[in-house]
Amino acid sequence: MRDQEPSAPTHDTGRRLSTKETAELLGVKPETVYAYVSRGQLASRRDPGGRGSTFDAQEVEVLARRNRRDGAGSSSTGGELSVRTCITLIDADRYYFRGVDATELAARYSYEEIAEWLWTEELRRGVTFTAPEASVVVARRAVESLPEHSGPTDRLRVAAIAAAAADPLRFDLSEEAVLGTARTLIPTLVAALPPKRHDHRDEGPLAHRLWARLSGRTPDESSLRVLDTALGLLVDHDLAASTLAVRVAASARAHAYAAVSAGLGVLEGPLHGAASGLAHRLLLEVLDRGTAVPVIADELRAGRRVPGLGHRLYQGEDPRARALFALLEDVPHAAPALAAARDVATTAARHTPLHANVDLALAVLTVASGMQSSAGETVFAVARTAGWIAHTLEEYGERPLRMRPSGHYVGARPPQPFPGE
Repeated sequence: MRDQEPSAPTHDTGRRLSTKETAELLGVKPETVYAYVSRGQLASRRDPGGRGSTFDAQEVEVLARRNRRDGAGSSSTGGELSVRTCITLIDADRYYFRGVDATELAARYSYEEIAEWLWTEELRRGVTFTAPEASVVVARRAVESLPEHSGPTDRLRVAAIAAAAADPLRFDLSEEAVLGTARTLIPTLVAALPPKRHDHRDEGPLAHRLWARLSGRTPDESSLRVLDTALGLLVDHDLAASTLAVRVAASARAHAYAAVSAGLGVLEGPLHGAASGLAHRLLLEVLDRGTAVPVIADELRAGRRVPGLGHRLYQGEDPRARALFALLEDVPHAAPALAAARDVATTAARHTPLHANVDLALAVLTVASGMQSSAGETVFAVARTAGWIAHTLEEYGERPLRMRPSGHYVGARPPQPFPGE
C-alpha cells in the first residue's frame, strides 16, 4: 500500500506523462485521472501514437502539490480538517449535490433515483434497490438475536456486519463492486428491521418498505411522499462527523460494509443522528402541556440546548426543514404536531434567534405518524448510507491513508520514571 508522497517530476519544458505515470504521481487510480479531466482540473491530449492520453508534467505537479496540501488537512478556517470533495456544497443557507440544488432534487426524484445519480452521475428513473434473500436472512437472524431494548442504530450496525460476513467478495474495492454492494446493502438494512405491520411487503419504493418498519398505521400518499423526500434530503450533508468516520475508514481501504459500519457507529450520538429523538419527545411534551412556554422554560432552566433548533452551518432556517414543513401541511393529522413545532420555534426565539432544523421537521413526521421517538434516527441512518457510499467511492480515488493526521503531544516529556518506582 502506497503511503509515501511520490517524487516530483523534472521541470522539463513540454514533458508529457502517460495516464499511468500521472496516476502514480497523484497517488490515485487511473479512473480518477479522467475524473480530474472531466472536472476541468487537468487537460489531456491524445498520444500521437494512439495509445492513450498524455498530460502536461508541470500541470500534474501543481495538482499533486495541491492534493498533498489539501489531503494533509490544511484549512483557512481555524485549523479544522478540510477534505476535498465534489459531493456536497453548503452555501448561503442552501445546499447542493454535485452542484444541483438538493431540495429541488428531493422534490423531483425518489430516494433511490437520487442515490443512484449521486453515485454514478447518471439518472435512472424508476430505479429501486432489491436485497438478495440470502443477505436478508443472515441480517434478520443477527438482528433478531439482539436484546429487545436495542436501538435502531444497533440493529442497522449488526445488519451491516452480518451482510458483510455473508459477502465473501466484499474486499473487491472496484467501483462496479462497491456500487453492487450499495444497491443491495441499503434494502438489506431496511428488510432486517422488525416490521410494525403484518401486511408489509419487501418490494416497491424503499420509502414504502421503510414505513412498515416505523409505523403500524396504513400510510397515505402524502405521508409516504414526506418520508421519501426526507430520505432524499438527508442523503448527504458535507463532512458531518459520521461521514468523516466513513472517509477515514475508506482512506485505510476498508471495504464498503466496514465504511458504512464506521458511519453508523458515530451516528448514534445525541448531537448527530439521534437528535431527532430528542425533538420528538419535546413535541410530545408540548402537546401534552398545551403550550411550549413551560417546556422551553424547563429546558433553559436546566441549561440544555432546545432540541430541533439551530444548525452550525445555517444562519437562517435549515433548508431541509423548510422543504419538509411545506409537505407536512398536506399530511392528515399532522396539524397538531406542526403547530407544536411552530410554538417551540416562536417561544425559543424570545430567548435566542435560532431557526427550526431538520430534526424538528422529522419529529413532526414521527409524532404525527404514531412512530417511536427513535424513528427519525432510523430515517437518518438509512438515508445517509447512500451518501456514505458516495464518499467511500470518492475516497477510494484518493491517495491511501491520507486521512492520517499527526498527534500534537502535550503530555509529560521523556524520560519519565517507570510506573511504581
